[in-house]
Amino acid sequence: MIALGAATAALTAGVAFSSVGAAEAAPQQTVTAAAHGGKEKCHVVKGYWTKTWHKPTRDRHGKVHPGYWTKTWHKAHKVCHR
Repeated sequence: MIALGAATAALTAGVAFSSVGAAEAAPQQTVTAAAHGGKEKCHVVKGYWTKTWHKPTRDRHGKVHPGYWTKTWHKAHKVCHR
């Protein structure tokens, strides 16, 4: 019984190490300029906040809810032009 438990633990550890090695060896998906003919001009647009006004609304009971502002974060992203 003890030998079976030790063998199971060794097998589990081996599977864990082999899955880590496979994850590190997996190819990464990257888009390069060569894939698009090399004629693109790319730059990174920094993240930024925008403010949006939401107009006053009336609910189904006739009550008017005042307008309000919300702020939205736009993440940094890559922009490419030909």
